[in-house]
Amino acid sequence: MNVGDTLPPLEIAVTRTLIVAGAIASRDYQDVHHDAELAREKGSPDIFMNILTTNGLVGRYITDHLGPRAVLRKVAIRLGAPNHPGDTMTLTGTVTAVVGNTVEIRVVGANGIGHHVSGTVVAEVAA
Repeated sequence: MNVGDTLPPLEIAVTRTLIVAGAIASRDYQDVHHDAELAREKGSPDIFMNILTTNGLVGRYITDHLGPRAVLRKVAIRLGAPNHPGDTMTLTGTVTAVVGNTVEIRVVGANGIGHHVSGTVVAEVAA
């Protein structure tokens, strides 16, 4: 890998099941992640994905590309536009640094209303 290399995009269908399953798996029982009526009462058009699910999807994107021997050393992400059911999030990545067997990748996940997630991932790739 070289600085400036891009990872192939990964499209993820944002389904109601993905949002709810991710919230349950991460023990995030906030109603905005599983109850559409309560989410609307709080100003959202529907339920939305939690940060832990997003974090897992970002990690999956990197390890799918780098392979099963890659070890994530740091994931630093920030959320933006929410992921609602029926949308698609497209993850893209650009290598920003390579030092020995460690690589830093800038990741962006965009959906129909903007950037859902942005940040960097540092991974170690076994030789």
